[in-house]
Amino acid sequence: MRFGLGVPTGTEGLMYPVPYADATQAVALAVEAERLGFESVWANDHVTTQHYVRAEFDEAPRYYDPFGYLSFVAARTQRVRLATAIMVLPFRHPVVAAKQLATLDQLSGGRVVAGVGIGAYREEFEAMHPDERLHRGEHAGEAMQALDALLTRRRSSFDGRWVRYRDVECSPLPVQQPLPILSGGNAPACRRRAARYGHGWLPACLTPAEAAAGYAEIRAEAEQVGRDLPAGFEVALQVAVCVGATCEEAERRFEASQLAAHMRSLSRSTLKDQKGGGFAERNLIGTVDDVGEQIEAYAAAGVTTMAGLLFAADTVTETLEMMEQFSTTVMPTHVQGPAR
Repeated sequence: MRFGLGVPTGTEGLMYPVPYADATQAVALAVEAERLGFESVWANDHVTTQHYVRAEFDEAPRYYDPFGYLSFVAARTQRVRLATAIMVLPFRHPVVAAKQLATLDQLSGGRVVAGVGIGAYREEFEAMHPDERLHRGEHAGEAMQALDALLTRRRSSFDGRWVRYRDVECSPLPVQQPLPILSGGNAPACRRRAARYGHGWLPACLTPAEAAAGYAEIRAEAEQVGRDLPAGFEVALQVAVCVGATCEEAERRFEASQLAAHMRSLSRSTLKDQKGGGFAERNLIGTVDDVGEQIEAYAAAGVTTMAGLLFAADTVTETLEMMEQFSTTVMPTHVQGPAR
């Protein structure tokens, strides 16, 4: 199993309180993740404050551009993969997104992972494009195909319903060929896009049984359309972490955190299809032994990366303490070498 840290490019007001991390602290978390043996860092992507966050906090959260942030982290690190979880496809034309990804991959020596999706909050897209109507799911399928073409060919064109460009020469191409593109999300359409166009799947907060079932759906869909899944197809599951002396202590600490409130807020969108079970069954919450058993169950289900780990902490200091604890008590038993 590989372990990746969710870094605070757009987590204030959502997974963490406002304020949580300034720019210096946000970078320091990624640098510390590498020192502690985390294999990757995963940056999310927001452009404006969500309505419910504005209602909860008087101060505006700080949302950092993931590409500017990861470029800075690339210069401060040597090993960790630099991932988006997720890059919201409707925010950028695929030509622009491809240029950003290829540049970051060149600057980092081939360490980029593009986790992509439609975004959890449609209101952000509508704030940017108040008069535009977009089917985000159909757009995502076209955008993933366009990104693959732009990142693997010297010249390409695309003529879809939602994505169009003509005779674009993308140079330099990424160091990685191919640069991995992971389809982010829990919905059936996200799995179909992973099967048809992706190098991996990036869901969130699933039980091991749900992860296994989703991965089986992806393999079946790929077979149906006549596609062999790429070698090393990555199943990168995003989960929360809270390790305690007892299971009850860990659950109480998690339930009191901003992270638990955020997950409840997604019950009508990203996590709407989850049936039965609580947060403890869908995350890494419990004693060291409990968490170890859950990781083993995820590995048996086909999960290859515990991606974008979010620690149930409300300050950077507390997060660093929980990262250190996790890296010394949990990771040594389960960690494997880097994917590259």
